[in-house]
Amino acid sequence: MSHYEAVFEIDSKSDAEAIRLLVERFYDALREETREIYGDEVSSSETLETFEAIRNATRHPTPGTLTIHYEQHNEAFED
Repeated sequence: MSHYEAVFEIDSKSDAEAIRLLVERFYDALREETREIYGDEVSSSETLETFEAIRNATRHPTPGTLTIHYEQHNEAFED
């Protein structure tokens, strides 16, 4: 298993704006993929709700840190 980590330090208003835009796009993409996979009958999922909370938090620009962890498993997806 491979592990990747990206840490974004938010030290200025421009950093906060960049993170807000990043999280907005990520949330929108996740929402669209969720709709595509599960259809319109599923309005939200636990993952989507978690990212919605992160998205809402980034709308209030304050100093902080955004850390992204990605663990890549060695097996393939089931078809």
